[in-house]
Amino acid sequence: MTDAPITSAPDSDDLPAWVQWLAQDADGTWWGYEAEPNQADHGWYENEVGRCRRLTAGPANPRWRNSLRRR
Repeated sequence: MTDAPITSAPDSDDLPAWVQWLAQDADGTWWGYEAEPNQADHGWYENEVGRCRRLTAGPANPRWRNSLRRR
């Protein structure tokens, strides 16, 4: 049995300038954050500083904890 592949993050050229962090939740939803997000049980959440925006949805990702990246 193999892990499901990590889906590609949204293209940085298509994101608002304020998005500095990208992260994917366990359900496959990609989010953009202005400030580094916090990790929850099945995804990421804004840390009450800055904005966040739902970007796109992909397939569920069992390795979502490895998706956080700085833009």
